[in-house]
Amino acid sequence: MMNSLYKKHPVVYDRDNSSSGLAMNLDQKKQRVALLSVISNSTLVVLKFAVGLVIGSVSVISEAIHSGVDLIASAIAYYSVRTSGIPADREHPYGHGKIENISGTVEALLIFVAALWILYEAVQKIIQPEPLQMASWGVAVMFLSAVVNTIVSQKLFQVGKETDSVALIADGWHLRTDVYTSAGVMLGLAAIWAASLFAPGVDLHWVDPAAAIGVAVLIVKAAWDLTMQSARDLLDVQLPGDEIAWIESLILRQRPVVKGYHKLRTRKAGHFRFIEFHLKVAPDMTVQSSHDITDDFSREIRERFPGASVTIHIEPCDGSCSGSCIEGCLLEKQEQQAIMKK
Repeated sequence: MMNSLYKKHPVVYDRDNSSSGLAMNLDQKKQRVALLSVISNSTLVVLKFAVGLVIGSVSVISEAIHSGVDLIASAIAYYSVRTSGIPADREHPYGHGKIENISGTVEALLIFVAALWILYEAVQKIIQPEPLQMASWGVAVMFLSAVVNTIVSQKLFQVGKETDSVALIADGWHLRTDVYTSAGVMLGLAAIWAASLFAPGVDLHWVDPAAAIGVAVLIVKAAWDLTMQSARDLLDVQLPGDEIAWIESLILRQRPVVKGYHKLRTRKAGHFRFIEFHLKVAPDMTVQSSHDITDDFSREIRERFPGASVTIHIEPCDGSCSGSCIEGCLLEKQEQQAIMKK
């Protein structure tokens, strides 16, 4: 509970600069799953390129390019999660969290480039069709890719949500998109393979570039979503509405010690949140008591949002609400009049 003693001349701020063992463990967990993504993507790139070149499938080669982009994205994610956890320093007083947002944005832009290349190659294949050899190999490598990426992406999502890592979640969406596109290519190649066995006179080789175009369309959609998700925090957009509502409810629960609040500002950099606001309290509250109040607020906020940086400015309340103070005034009319008479 908040300290209910009234005290004097309060101007207090609190910022979390801790580097607890829990935070270190989470950073190590993020790095391990990011490294797993790098290893799995490296393996799939080699396999897809080899099979795609051997059987002459543009859809398999497009998937190899897709996995190549995923590999670059995974490498960027691995670098960003290693770097974003570095504590704040003199040159970076707000930490290095935005590296994760930059990473996610770069990953999304890379997907756009890959999609354009796939579309170009697919159109060329439609204009100048070539028969496929050993389509069954393509089916096998696409099946393997879908299974591996399902497992790795699930792990990325799990750790990304647990640690609130934009980079890992973006990497997870990379691989989850690869699962869908691999499945689509696998079905297309399976149709070509089945036709070659049971209906040799039916020409289904157009299915291969058509599947590649479908891959490109899905990739563009994923890239757009990732760009919006990653880039928004680079512009210091406020926290989501439900998080702001929770902070406001925390303040409201501390009446009558807290007379009002205003200038609530929030932003996010990677998995780090920055929260600041002004509190109105009784004019005769002492410095020690106001300090206790800010400590309690900060502790509760960081329990809800680990690693949050909290800055609270205490102001004396004389009962007259004006300007930005009006919206967050918590005084009843009778209480407001009583304070103004003092």
